[in-house]
Amino acid sequence: MKKTLGITLLFIAICVFTGVKNPNFLLPYNLENLLSWISLFGILAIGAAFVIITGGIDLSIGSVVGLSGTMLPWLLMQHHWGVPSALAASLGVSVLIGLFHGLLITRMKLQPFVVTLCGLLMYRGIARWFTHDQTQGFGNSYEDLHWVATGKLSVAGGYRVPVSLFLLIGLGVLAAIFLNRTVWGRHLLALGRNEEAARYSGVRTGRLLVLAYVLCAFIAGVGGVLFALNLNTVQPENLGNFYELYAIAAAVLGGCSLRGGEGSIFGVIIGAAVMRVLYNGSSLKLHNIFGIANRP
Repeated sequence: MKKTLGITLLFIAICVFTGVKNPNFLLPYNLENLLSWISLFGILAIGAAFVIITGGIDLSIGSVVGLSGTMLPWLLMQHHWGVPSALAASLGVSVLIGLFHGLLITRMKLQPFVVTLCGLLMYRGIARWFTHDQTQGFGNSYEDLHWVATGKLSVAGGYRVPVSLFLLIGLGVLAAIFLNRTVWGRHLLALGRNEEAARYSGVRTGRLLVLAYVLCAFIAGVGGVLFALNLNTVQPENLGNFYELYAIAAAVLGGCSLRGGEGSIFGVIIGAAVMRVLYNGSSLKLHNIFGIANRP
C-alpha cells in the first residue's frame, strides 16, 4: 500500500512539474496521445506483473507483440482471412507461446531468463520470416477494428478519452480481482513468496507458473494487436522492440518485487503512466530545445 501511494504521489508531482515547465503538456492533443500510449504500455505491464509476482521474468514480451502485431495485418490483407479468425489466430499463437514457456520452465526445469531470452530472438525471427521482412499494414480498411485502438469517446466537459484507456481499466479491474479476490491469485502470491512452502501446502505450483506465463503472453498478444491497429503500418523488425523493458520496469516501479510474492495492479498501471509521462516530458523538452513547434 505504501509503495502504491508513493508512486501515485510521484506521478502527480511529475505531471504538475511538467505542466508548469511546459504548457504544451496540457494541450488536449498531447493529453489524448499520452493517455493512449499509457493505456497500451499499461496493458503490457499488467501481463509482465503476473510473471514477476511468481519470481520469474519474461523477456520475450516485445517479440510476442511484434509477432502478433504483424500476424494480424498479414492474415487480413495478404491472405484475406475474416476478422474473427485472424484475431483468434494472432491471439492463439500468443497463448501457445505462453504455454510453451511455462512447460519448459516447470517440466524441463529451465531458467525463465534463458527460456524467454531465446523467445525474444526466435519470435521476431519468425515474424520476419513469414512476412519476408516486408512492412505490413491495414491501409484504409477495417475502420471499425481500428476504432478499438484509436477511437475516442467524449466525456463531461467535451474532453475526449481514448477507447484504449477503457480497455486498460477493464483489464486492470479483472486482473486485480483475480489477484486479490480469487484463490488462484492468492496462491500465485504465495508461490512467489516461497515456492517450496506453497507446494508443501498443497498449492499446484507448476500449473500456476504455467498459468502466469500464459496470461503474460496472451496479454502481450492483445497489446501487439492494439499497437498494430494504432500504428496502422508495422515493420516486423521494429514493432515491439524493447517493449519488454518498459513492461518490466513499469511493473517493478509500480510495486512488484523481482523476488516475487508482491505486487499491485493499480501500482503497475501508475508505474506505466510515470514512465510515459517522463518520456513525453523529455520529448516536449527536446522539441523546445530544437525549436520544433508541437502540434496542438
